[in-house]
Amino acid sequence: MNAEWLSNFVGEDIAFWLAYFTNGAHRAWYASFRFTIFAALFGALLALIFGLFGAMLKNARFFLIRGIGHTYTGMVRGIPDVLFFLFFPLAFVQAIEWINAQFVCTPEMIAATQSNWPPCREAAIYFSTGEYLILACVALGIVYGAFVANVIHGAMRAVPKGQLEAARAYGMSATQVLLRIHIRQMWVYALPGLSNVWMLLIKATALLSLLQVADIVWWAGQLGAPNYLPQAGLVHGDWRWGYYTALFVFYIFVTLLSERFFQRVTVWARRGMPVEV
Repeated sequence: MNAEWLSNFVGEDIAFWLAYFTNGAHRAWYASFRFTIFAALFGALLALIFGLFGAMLKNARFFLIRGIGHTYTGMVRGIPDVLFFLFFPLAFVQAIEWINAQFVCTPEMIAATQSNWPPCREAAIYFSTGEYLILACVALGIVYGAFVANVIHGAMRAVPKGQLEAARAYGMSATQVLLRIHIRQMWVYALPGLSNVWMLLIKATALLSLLQVADIVWWAGQLGAPNYLPQAGLVHGDWRWGYYTALFVFYIFVTLLSERFFQRVTVWARRGMPVEV
């Protein structure tokens, strides 16, 4: 009755498209946008944390600690995102299964296992979508934290040394110089680079489907593929171009919002600072 009323009110064509874009599969697609937004925001937060820690290692006094920082930023930046996305969660899950096997697996269970992994069936770990999403955020944080570390390291070195020496001459302690002068001015030099890292991280969220997360790219491929129903035959042909176009618009919209955000933050960071960037 409701469908008939809607058809009479807006016409059969519009009613068809309204029903099509509000069916269960499309509502799941709309809901999956939260996975992309969560991965971007939480991954960026972890990347900033890893980046600050990596920059601290690269600025350390001891050669060994500096070597660890340079190794982290050098190796991780050279690993393709796809490879790291596939390797890190798999290595993490299998490490948990190996630890679990030490407590639950007996020699008889291991001998009865037909596959090479896990050691026994009782040691198997099955992650949910939320847990895989957290692993994806950690992977994003580790990879792009290496880029953030280089950006912050360069920004720290870009702060004029004369201003640091002047702060010390005024009697500021080392902590006050670091927090009030060095880090305060560092952000002005770091924000352009951090905005580029953020854009790269946003694009990398399209890889969530590699971790068994039904994200917006996965759903676009599923919904746009030729759809056959036994009772109706071919509902539609290959419409993936339309769904991918919608994703293009979404990412362009996020890019524009991000640019406005970083412009505002840059203006805020430069208050009271006669610095040309």
